[in-house]
Amino acid sequence: MGGVAVTPKYLIHLSVEVDGVVEKSDVIGALFGQTEGLLGDRLDLRELQKSGRIGRVQVNIESKEGKSRGSIEIPTSLDKVETALIAAAIESVDKVGPCDAKVSVVKIEDVREEKRKRIVERAKELLLKWRSETAPESKELLEEVLRAAREAQLVTYGPDKLSAGPDIDSSDTIIIVEGRADVINLLRHDYRNVIAMEGVTVPQTIIDLAKEKTAIAFVDGDRGGELALKELLQVADIDFVARAPPGKEVEELTGKEIAKCLRDKVPADQVYPSLEKARPFKEAAKGVELPQHVINEAKSLPGTLESLLYDGEWKLLQRIPVKDLAGALQGSDGVKYVIYDGVATQRLVDIAEHKGIQLLVCARVGDLSKKPEGLEIRTLSEVLA
Repeated sequence: MGGVAVTPKYLIHLSVEVDGVVEKSDVIGALFGQTEGLLGDRLDLRELQKSGRIGRVQVNIESKEGKSRGSIEIPTSLDKVETALIAAAIESVDKVGPCDAKVSVVKIEDVREEKRKRIVERAKELLLKWRSETAPESKELLEEVLRAAREAQLVTYGPDKLSAGPDIDSSDTIIIVEGRADVINLLRHDYRNVIAMEGVTVPQTIIDLAKEKTAIAFVDGDRGGELALKELLQVADIDFVARAPPGKEVEELTGKEIAKCLRDKVPADQVYPSLEKARPFKEAAKGVELPQHVINEAKSLPGTLESLLYDGEWKLLQRIPVKDLAGALQGSDGVKYVIYDGVATQRLVDIAEHKGIQLLVCARVGDLSKKPEGLEIRTLSEVLA
């Protein structure tokens, strides 16, 4: 049957099986005849087709060995609920002419979704072709050249080879950031007196610069930025503090956001008033007395690159390579004294403080920027003398 043109939203796919030889017209007649009045006048197939709510019913049927099989397609512009009702009603057809029949819904296809997919894929193709064939606008070219020029200003500074801008030496003020990406972002916005820490430990280069120049610490607005700031304030002479907005990193800020953060900087002593600047490292008074058997065991250490771990009663718990010492201390409890053929680094000292160790005896004391009050540090040469 015909009808006015319909722009389909959905397409009902059905299969049909008939116990007999029938024609396409027989199947269409059965669909319209057996569903008439089933769902009321509003959802009657003939009325829906007249109003253009369903389209032309397509039937493909073949007969073989006394049976007929085929498919049915019905386009609709109804909503989902109405389309599902029509599909269920058609599925109730059980006769075509005098023959028994079975009609089953195979699927209901969202025609618009398929069309959208094709449109999106074609749009991608057009966009790629457009980009490859179209020359960039002059403004885009200018911005690209300026961005490349600013990034080219990135230098490495000092013996620590820190990422920095070109004006560190000539400027009276420096901006200290956490990483290389932060430096690049500030260079893009014409801040040329910027230098990166590039690590948790503050490099000596920054400590020295902060003594000579006005130093602004500019850190991320997250937990990492807070930790970096505390480290800086303890070991370097920082004058002002600027922070990115909460949850943001310096490397992702716009030019306006950077300017606002630096404009809103505060004096360093107002940020963490309880923090004290680190005092130069001094040897602690020798308070822990080593038993003779421990001194004898320590005599075998020089040249071995090994460590001896003792509990509070000077009982030997472990003898391990120095390279495994930091990990062993972090993963163990009950160690109170450590004697080892290695260097007392800031990292190892921090771990010892955290684990409640009372004494470190090492081959050599490294360049320590801070030392916990409750930790005694001696050298093997002192103990063995």
